[in-house]
Amino acid sequence: MLCFRAHLRTSLISSAARTIMTRSYRDAIDCLNSLQSNQATIEASRASGGRLEQFAMHETEEYLSRIGYSPYDLNKLNVLHITGTKGKGSTCAFVDSLLRQSMPQWTIGLYTSPHLVAVRERIRINGKPISEEDFAKYFFEVWDRLEKNDKRKYESTGSKPMYFRMATLVAFHAFTELKVDATVLEVGVGGMYDCTNIVPKPVVTGVTALGIDHVVVLGKTLREIAWQKGGIYKEGVPAFTVNQPEDGLQVLEKQATERKASSFTVVPLTPGLSDIKLGLAGLHQYQNANIAVHLTQEFLRQKAPLLSTPSMSAAFIEGLKKARLPGRCQTVPDPSHEGTTWFLDGAHTIDSLECCMQWFFSPSAGLRRDSHKPSRVLIFNCTNERKGSSFLSTMLTKAKAQLQLHGESNVDPKFFFDHVIFCSNVTYADGAFKGDLTSRVVAEATVDPLKVQRELADAWSSLLPDYPKENIHVKPSIQHAVQYVRELEGGPIQNGEGSIKNYSPVDVLVAGSLHLVGGIIEVAGLSDVAL
Repeated sequence: MLCFRAHLRTSLISSAARTIMTRSYRDAIDCLNSLQSNQATIEASRASGGRLEQFAMHETEEYLSRIGYSPYDLNKLNVLHITGTKGKGSTCAFVDSLLRQSMPQWTIGLYTSPHLVAVRERIRINGKPISEEDFAKYFFEVWDRLEKNDKRKYESTGSKPMYFRMATLVAFHAFTELKVDATVLEVGVGGMYDCTNIVPKPVVTGVTALGIDHVVVLGKTLREIAWQKGGIYKEGVPAFTVNQPEDGLQVLEKQATERKASSFTVVPLTPGLSDIKLGLAGLHQYQNANIAVHLTQEFLRQKAPLLSTPSMSAAFIEGLKKARLPGRCQTVPDPSHEGTTWFLDGAHTIDSLECCMQWFFSPSAGLRRDSHKPSRVLIFNCTNERKGSSFLSTMLTKAKAQLQLHGESNVDPKFFFDHVIFCSNVTYADGAFKGDLTSRVVAEATVDPLKVQRELADAWSSLLPDYPKENIHVKPSIQHAVQYVRELEGGPIQNGEGSIKNYSPVDVLVAGSLHLVGGIIEVAGLSDVAL
């Protein structure tokens, strides 16, 4: 492997030696994984009391300069900048689809995070991830410029940026080289100090639904979080948001005023939107689609005024129908195990898990009518800083309400799932990670690496004392969890005509972490149908 060595910052590998190394996609991933992980950055911020955030934008500007760009160069990318606690990724997916359907002759860049299976998913051109070859090309062009221009202005700036900031620099570079006509840019965490906020003047900015998440970095109250999110509003740029709780809305409006946004709009409902079957499942997606429509209309008003229309065009309707975002309220029939259906949702906040339950416990998903009752499995995980017990309580409460809503009074919500599995985000049974997934987990030398999963299992038992203990499973890897599902399937059976069928249907809900969802897609062999 290549650049884990290249990033050791020792004289053992000279610049000349680096130039003759291979420059494959796998080499690029090894280099990227040698940088500090996103979770590690959050831990460092916690240890510093948040002081690291003070230097974030200075450092991003310095790295940008070292690879040959100024912040003002990024204005040429024609950015739609989007943040929020819930729905920012979905909103970006809607905006991307709306732009592609409205302006098929344009080149549209989309930058989102995290990825599910491959890092290159984060950087898309006209809806498709850039190729492995292109990712490696643009990555090493940025890497080499950072190696060559190592003069630093601030003591806090390392020779290389952390993982997410590096990926963002690669995206900016790729979009510039590819001369995109529009860039849909999703914030990583927060907004004010996020490295995507280096763009001086985007075309339009939007804040989706607010909620409580990443409290170590963003604050513990909705007002504090709203202040961070409103940090993407810019002077002379239209600012949009959805209906918010009053205290959050007040802060957003104040941010828009103080940062001299050209306007501040709480988006009204788009006529006819509720009649459209959206490409993304779940009732909550209509709010995301609504703000996406307003953001796109404003963007086109400025950049394609002859096309812009206040009402929904045929292209807009098609864009809403064709929007896709893997791993969010997604139903995936297993391509190689007939009868098994995966229900994937990376929901990882209280509010988003409620939306997940609303979707899953509906006739279009987990309550659909089949000739054979499936075995039902929940696979769940969450990160250390999140309160797993409150997550599980929310899920069970919402499940009960949904069952009552849909007239399933004969179904006991306590025993809806026949098995629950709490597993780590480690990809494989031997403790290894797929290369693209490695950076997502901090390697911690803990006494019990499954401490979080055991706490989740205990919480489930506490919430449901009568639930069979033997049906609560703690697994050390995603592969272990998938193997258990395969055992429940009962294996293939030869029928009289010589074909193979699976006569043990299984429904699997995977939730709590996008990283978990990505690992499931990889290990269960779902990439060709899910991504």
